[in-house]
Amino acid sequence: MYAVFKRELFSLLNSLMAYITIGVFLLAAGLLLWFFPDTSILAYGYAELTGFFSLSPFLFIFLIPAITMRSFAEERREDTYVLLATRPLRSWEIILGKYLACFVLLVFTLLPTLVYYYSVYELAMPLGNVDSGAIIGSYLGLLLLGSVFVAIGIFASSITKNQVVAFAIAVFICFITYSGFDALGQIFSGSGIERIFTYLSINEHYQSMSRGVLDTRDLSYFLTLIAVFLGLTSLTVGRFKWGFLLVLLFLNIVTAFAYTRFDFTKEKRFTLTDKTRELLKKSTKEFSITVFLDGDMPAAFKRLQQATRDLLNDYKAYNAEVKVTFVDPLSGLPVNEQDTVMQHLYAIGIEATNLNIKNDNGFEQKTVFPMALVQCDGRQIAVKLLQNQDASGSYEENINNSIQNLEYSFTSAIRKVVTGINPRIGFTEGNGELSDLQLSDAMKSLSDSYEVGRVNLQSITRAGLDKLKLLVVAKPQQEFTEAEKYKLNYFISRGGSVVWSIDQVSADLDSLKGKGEQLAFNKKLNLDDMLFTYGARVNYNLLADANCVEIPLAMSSGGSQSQIQMAPWVYYPLLLPDSTNSLVKNIDALRAEFVSTVDTIGVKGIVKKVILRSSAFNKLHAAPKLLSLQMVAEQPDPREYASTPQPVAVLLEGEFPSVFMNRAVPEGITEPYEVPAVSKRAKMIVIGDGDLFKNQISTKDNSIFPLGFDRYTQNNYGNKVFLLNVADYLCNEESLISLRNKELKVRLLNKVLLREEKSKWQLVNVLVPLLLLISFSIFQHYYRRHKYAR
Repeated sequence: MYAVFKRELFSLLNSLMAYITIGVFLLAAGLLLWFFPDTSILAYGYAELTGFFSLSPFLFIFLIPAITMRSFAEERREDTYVLLATRPLRSWEIILGKYLACFVLLVFTLLPTLVYYYSVYELAMPLGNVDSGAIIGSYLGLLLLGSVFVAIGIFASSITKNQVVAFAIAVFICFITYSGFDALGQIFSGSGIERIFTYLSINEHYQSMSRGVLDTRDLSYFLTLIAVFLGLTSLTVGRFKWGFLLVLLFLNIVTAFAYTRFDFTKEKRFTLTDKTRELLKKSTKEFSITVFLDGDMPAAFKRLQQATRDLLNDYKAYNAEVKVTFVDPLSGLPVNEQDTVMQHLYAIGIEATNLNIKNDNGFEQKTVFPMALVQCDGRQIAVKLLQNQDASGSYEENINNSIQNLEYSFTSAIRKVVTGINPRIGFTEGNGELSDLQLSDAMKSLSDSYEVGRVNLQSITRAGLDKLKLLVVAKPQQEFTEAEKYKLNYFISRGGSVVWSIDQVSADLDSLKGKGEQLAFNKKLNLDDMLFTYGARVNYNLLADANCVEIPLAMSSGGSQSQIQMAPWVYYPLLLPDSTNSLVKNIDALRAEFVSTVDTIGVKGIVKKVILRSSAFNKLHAAPKLLSLQMVAEQPDPREYASTPQPVAVLLEGEFPSVFMNRAVPEGITEPYEVPAVSKRAKMIVIGDGDLFKNQISTKDNSIFPLGFDRYTQNNYGNKVFLLNVADYLCNEESLISLRNKELKVRLLNKVLLREEKSKWQLVNVLVPLLLLISFSIFQHYYRRHKYAR
């Protein structure tokens, strides 16, 4: 076999046609990846070779048949195969020798493409910010794909004496096995035949490999396909023992039930969490996912589309009942029909996003739908793919945050649509809490996964409380009655969760701007005894922190007009999450206003954890406290502010004692409530700030800004993510919190370097691989000439 391998390999390396074929492949790959804007890595803007591994299969469909077409066809045409067969060689040794020679030439073809990796490495920001593991895994997948095409090419060459015919047959079979079965499967969409065609498609198994994930099921599929075509080749030139195929068939059956996946990416970005895998494996219902993000779109959105496609392919790997479809809802529609379609989509929760895309003629408006729809048993939930939008962040930053949350978004939606459970969250009203406008973005963000509304504790009935999963008490201003507290106590006793977002001290920046100074005084909310019984106390003080937000102030410039300048306001501290707690892990600092500290009280059976703290540069002021805007001009003395971080939010979990134990039912309670001495296991969060969930409002048109976004500093803080995590955790979805904490690293190309050296890198990646090929061919020519001239 070695002699056949060596003879075949040197025959290929000494063939001008082989070098021309490889040169055409390298030229086509270089132009497509570095010059043509639709497929260019430079236009894509990310330090990765995804485009190369997506385009290579289509180039392989022509490259590999050109390499393999002469392997048997030429032998048959020149009648040299008869001489070869008379040698003491078995037919499988001849086939395997020729197969390995063509495979080695394929490896030789891919070696110059390592220049692409070097270029991306040099252009990455910072230098070397490339996921090398993913690229290595993708190359392994590409070699496996190529090895199948080599087997197909060997078979095609064995059934004819004409090399051109062998090339045409191999191209046809490669195309059918790669993408033709997908097209056939779509004809039988919704039937069992579709699954068979989908499984037979090479593209279905190559997709995960092309991004650096090796699944043992895909590996066994490729090995089986190689064996099948080599076996067919053996039938044409000799005999083949089909027992080996039975072994591979058994291997496929085993790997279908006992399989593993190897994720070569640095952050294991394509490894689903245990909770997602468990949900997919346990689900026996068929559900469909329609993704509306398709068609022509900017590079950043293409990356979001690809990340969505990759994730849903992973879902399908663990549950064959998942049906995934990508559509462009406006494709091919006349303008007068597009509005009707958009209104229909909006009615089911699918919202459009309008983009201004810069082109040679200026700007072009493009409508995209970064949304998906999960459907099961007549239930459906819309899923936002583009998360964490803020007025200051670029699309690239928003899309990276969105990619990090994709698994959570889809897993949470699948759980809800399969189980039919959609927890209810109520924001209390009737005691001067934040208005609907101030809570607009908080309620809208939660409504993507929950039923959200306002709850009046004065009028709500016991049945209404029983339907709720979470109550949020956001910045009450008026005293709670005993009847309202009784209902809250009942809600907690049955295992309900509560978020207490409370201001114990009355202070307001708008009043300061009008009067110049204000007396911050204690509020009377009548909640102290309740919180004390549960294990927490919101103190009557104000936290001043050197790590704070800036506010706009009118500064006199000596002329007739004043100028607006930004100045730090120590009473608007930035709250820091406890990174050791999964509830707030990987969350940015939170913007707060007039914060009080929170202490914990020793209560039996209650577990207390601090989740938000101040910085180590803070100072506490007891109320009442006279506040003045002149304090802004005073630079905080680091020595005065040096302190230990102060707790400002705590998580309480356990069985809470009843506040109304051995007490009479308060006046105003008209229906019977069962209030035990100790509650069922419940959770609550106590926050010493009532403004944490308040969005800012434009003074011009009353439009709202995203929660956590500061319209003055144009910074976006972690308030919204904190709210979503809190809702998930308190609604008994703490198992999904880890999905929110996935962190993916953005690997961008250096745009400054691209502007300065774009032409250089384009020429490097087109010419250098060709020069390497030419250099080797010249070396091979003179080496052969020197060897046989003696």
